[in-house]
Amino acid sequence: MDIKSDIEIAQDTPMARISEVAADLGIPEDAVEQYGRFKAKIDPSVLTDPRFAGRPDGKLVLVTAMTPTPAGEGKTTVSVGLADGLRGIGANSVVALREPSLGPVFGLKGGATGGGRAQVMPMEDINLHFTGDFHAIGAANNLLAAMLDNHIRAGNVLGLDPRRITWRRVLDMNDRQLRSIVDGLGGPTNGVPREDGFDITVASEVMAVLCLAENITDLKERLSRIVVGYTADRRPVTCADLKAAGAMTALLKDALRPNLVQTLEHTPALIHGGPFANIAHGCNSVLATQMALKFGDYAVTEAGFGADLGAEKFFDIVCRTTGLAPNVVVLVATVRALKYHGGVAKSNLGMENLDALEVGLPNLVRHLSTITEVYGLPVVVAINAFPTDTPAELEAVERRCRGLGVDVALCRAWAEGGEGARALAEDVVRLCEKPSELRFSYDLEAPIEEKLDAICRRVYGADGVRLTAAARKQTTRLEDLGFGGLPICMAKTQSSLSDDPTLLGAPEGFTVTVRDLTVDAGAGFIVARTGSIMTMPGLPKSPAAERIDVDASGRITGLF
Repeated sequence: MDIKSDIEIAQDTPMARISEVAADLGIPEDAVEQYGRFKAKIDPSVLTDPRFAGRPDGKLVLVTAMTPTPAGEGKTTVSVGLADGLRGIGANSVVALREPSLGPVFGLKGGATGGGRAQVMPMEDINLHFTGDFHAIGAANNLLAAMLDNHIRAGNVLGLDPRRITWRRVLDMNDRQLRSIVDGLGGPTNGVPREDGFDITVASEVMAVLCLAENITDLKERLSRIVVGYTADRRPVTCADLKAAGAMTALLKDALRPNLVQTLEHTPALIHGGPFANIAHGCNSVLATQMALKFGDYAVTEAGFGADLGAEKFFDIVCRTTGLAPNVVVLVATVRALKYHGGVAKSNLGMENLDALEVGLPNLVRHLSTITEVYGLPVVVAINAFPTDTPAELEAVERRCRGLGVDVALCRAWAEGGEGARALAEDVVRLCEKPSELRFSYDLEAPIEEKLDAICRRVYGADGVRLTAAARKQTTRLEDLGFGGLPICMAKTQSSLSDDPTLLGAPEGFTVTVRDLTVDAGAGFIVARTGSIMTMPGLPKSPAAERIDVDASGRITGLF
């Protein structure tokens, strides 16, 4: 029997008109700007519309995961399947997800919109350009870069030190060739020569700003606070100093509007923003989440990578900033990932191995304890089932979870869509009624090093944090400049709870080394870089782009 690819399933599934999806949610027609028949942008003003003033917000469900592996855990598939499953049991649900970056689409993943019978559509559009949000973010970022270099060439009255410029250009593609460059060559008419470089668009502070802004005024104010570099005497120079915030906001005014699409089962989906969780804060826009809460009884949202990255930042950054608090957390785990953390090679993950499974289970347990003991939230483990999982392996995972007093549900959304997530949906509804109060992993007013140490000890399970000499100086400087009270955004490998990607499972006896600290004053957090994490990824030896094609009729193939 032929098994259809994700893109074939999506292309063979009829879509409802997006006007019908919006009407089903109760979004007024005057707030819907259609992009063709199956996509639309929603005006954020509906959140303050007097017509909905008395409508209570729904329950917030955060989907996160154990430490990811090269085998893929299917967190987005579970998120989409759960939203469909909630609708299947009569609950009005909306899913809010990040937009895919072209970097992973053409590099490692192919598609990034769920899988099997649990996808969002139109998957080709969402994966390729969508409504142009990322292009607008790149244009705004690079406008600021152009105005910065033009200011230096035109006399540099702000006294920017070319050696202390922190603002880089961006491109939404994995292009390692552009990580470090020298530009401004060719004489005075072509600018001032200096070292420069590119980041991937999802690592831009403009992306973080857009995802954290609650309205267009907040967006402009945040853009104004962006630090682009320093003078020779270490005084910060901002976007406001360069008078760039207004023009940048003009480029971003449409991108600020969340995008409405649908799942294969026509559940409304808000896809908006896409910061990576290993180099940024890893969550879709606050506006999309707030909109999902306003128009759904259950809002399902996803945080990037494992709970040590996306979920930690959702709690410690997003929730602090907005007052959001999840009612329940869904922790995605797979038998394959557990065996990988137990030492099994990727090529052998399809074979039963109960011993390796037991060795890998502490990784899941560590993430569970973080959610329940550090953040104080109810949690349910979603075992995302793969065809190669054996009954004995699935039973072993369920037995460990139940032994810890944790709810666990088998999720078959990839194969069965919402029906395959019915048990998970029922657990989520029940746990949403359980009282809880979100706690944070550190005191916001603590010194920077104390906050770093708290994350490393309480979330990663480390023995503590070590700052390089350069990072220690940067810490002092940031505190002297008044940035010490900001939350921390850790830039760390997604492959391990530690800062060493080779340490699998639940490592102990390690220390996390922070090598560099910078401030994203517009986004409102301090970025702490560890290990060899890079803000411009590279393509793999055999990129997914080699398998993507389009035929004479315009039908795309190879997107996973």
